[in-house]
Amino acid sequence: MAELRLEGNFLHRLPNEVSALQHLKAIDLSRNQFHDFPEQLTTLPALETINLEENEIVDVPVEKLAAMPALRSINLRFNPLNAEVRVIAPPLIKFDMLMSPEGTRAPPP
Repeated sequence: MAELRLEGNFLHRLPNEVSALQHLKAIDLSRNQFHDFPEQLTTLPALETINLEENEIVDVPVEKLAAMPALRSINLRFNPLNAEVRVIAPPLIKFDMLMSPEGTRAPPP
């Protein structure tokens, strides 16, 4: 399976079994209720695209993301990211990290 689409499912965490998806290239977890970044994703060597738009994520494991070999893009728009992530991430990462301007709220559904 190359792509896993779980958007809009009221998820707040991923099962540990996700770590077994070694060939997963893209995961869409947008419009869920994640408060913590799902760290299992950082163990997936083929993962290229992560969509976590419209969640409640404050902190992101920037160092772990920076070490992911295939990662090309992560969408964190409309998450209440802390200022530290916004400062630390850009110099460390070699992929696109999409973020909303600080304080931006998601548009109503």
